[in-house]
Amino acid sequence: MLVIAALPLAACASGGADLSKADIDQSSLTGALPGSAQAPDAVRVSDEATIRNAVSSADPEQAKLQALAWANADTGSRGAISSMLEKKENGVICREFTASRESFDGVALYSGDACQGDRGNWFMRSFKPL
Repeated sequence: MLVIAALPLAACASGGADLSKADIDQSSLTGALPGSAQAPDAVRVSDEATIRNAVSSADPEQAKLQALAWANADTGSRGAISSMLEKKENGVICREFTASRESFDGVALYSGDACQGDRGNWFMRSFKPL
């Protein structure tokens, strides 16, 4: 039994394993992970549109009582809209709000103002970080 255990040690000591003749293993491949599918500006524009859509479809009276959750499946961002206040300026309905945004790049708070256009479409008049 002792002889069987000593045989591999004797082979190594006698030069049986010569690593200088070893070749590079080309069968193993590595690579980088793909980058974000969207550029940072595209992510922000997409999140801004999602927030605008949530603001435009919200019940302003209900939004005064409870924060409105939003999520963007395209970017993975999510957050809550709060402090919504609806005003009518020169016949145009606008909603001021505060929105949080949680994303892979961190958490941020924004102040925004969305208004209803002539044809009923909503647009973001302002959207800036606090």
